Amino acid sequence: MTSSGPLAGVLVVALEQAVSAPMCTRTLADFGARVIKVENPAGGDFARHYDDVVAGQAAHFVWVNRGKESVTLDLKSDRGLAVLHDLLARADVLVSNLAPGATARLGLSPADLAERHPHLIALEIDGFGTGGPLSRKRAYDLLVQAESGVCSVTGRPGEPAKPGPAVADVTTGLYAALSILATLCGRHRDGGAAGSSISISLFDTMAEMMGYHLNYTRHSGVEQQPLGMSSPAVAPYGAYDTGDGQTVVLGTTNDREWQRLAREILGRVDLAEDARFRTNSDRVRNRSLLDEAIGSWCARHTLAEVQKVADEAGIGNSRYNTAAEMIDHPQLAARDRWRDIGSPGGPVPALLPPAVIDGFEPPMGAVPGLGEHTDAILREFGRGDAEIAELRAGSVIGPAYAAANGGRS
Repeated sequence: MTSSGPLAGVLVVALEQAVSAPMCTRTLADFGARVIKVENPAGGDFARHYDDVVAGQAAHFVWVNRGKESVTLDLKSDRGLAVLHDLLARADVLVSNLAPGATARLGLSPADLAERHPHLIALEIDGFGTGGPLSRKRAYDLLVQAESGVCSVTGRPGEPAKPGPAVADVTTGLYAALSILATLCGRHRDGGAAGSSISISLFDTMAEMMGYHLNYTRHSGVEQQPLGMSSPAVAPYGAYDTGDGQTVVLGTTNDREWQRLAREILGRVDLAEDARFRTNSDRVRNRSLLDEAIGSWCARHTLAEVQKVADEAGIGNSRYNTAAEMIDHPQLAARDRWRDIGSPGGPVPALLPPAVIDGFEPPMGAVPGLGEHTDAILREFGRGDAEIAELRAGSVIGPAYAAANGGRS
């Protein structure tokens, strides 16, 4: 698989599953890296089987696995490990997020890799980081969000909630990609090919995401309560029902904006001059009074009217949308943000990656079938058809891939 882009020529080998590591490697693939995804012959990445809603494939898997090549290898076998080491000998990067202790049991600890593949950038994602009382525990997105306090600041008082998107997995994957890019930049600057060992945990990433809340609580002694579609840090800032059954979100970030909202939108000079609302801290303390006034005004106007007046006054606003409404969002359509990508189930729509780089069109490669590229990659790395057949007969690799039926022959 050839590619162009900022990371063209970079080879990434992935021992990955679920979302965090696949998000990391998909991001690298979006920038032009070649990603070889090594999967267990007995089913592969378990995220393949979460559901079958995308042309017979799982929504999670299609989302974070485009642009990769899939190779099946039994890494519990000596011959499977030998093939992996052949890949690593040429690779620039290894990304993994296997169960706790799995890479060490495979002889792929940082020390092992530094000795055998000293050029390799090896990044491992785990749940809680090494050296703590939780280090050996399994860690899924919800578990880490709960442990790190994220759920306590989401939802409403007494009704904690998990943020809808897999924020622990996704942000950790993106931090992982950023760490790899930084290391590659350092290697380029220094003109060498020294390897590096990078570890990143979901828990540490979520602790970083909790930075505001941890600072506030440490220094004030106050546990801020979740406010649904609002923020404990700023007021007024929240969602309000409109007269035509829609929901508008209005927000202010400073005193000048509050004055414009009060005077030019609500027409309430009394609120603008009320000492209870003079500063943001004052407004936060008296949030309920403001929400009542703003909610009453919005209820007398349509969404279009509210947004028109807010735009004219320079007040941030948006429409509350559902996932179904987001699919056909006019902003995505006008900017041509959807592309069709290949998959074992046929073409499926996918969003372009967020970064828009002048002169570079993201490759938007296909979602691979399980083991789709096994034979081609083994040949590329020096194994002939007879040896491939022998590896297949010994279950070191999975069955031959048949594109016509979307997978196994």
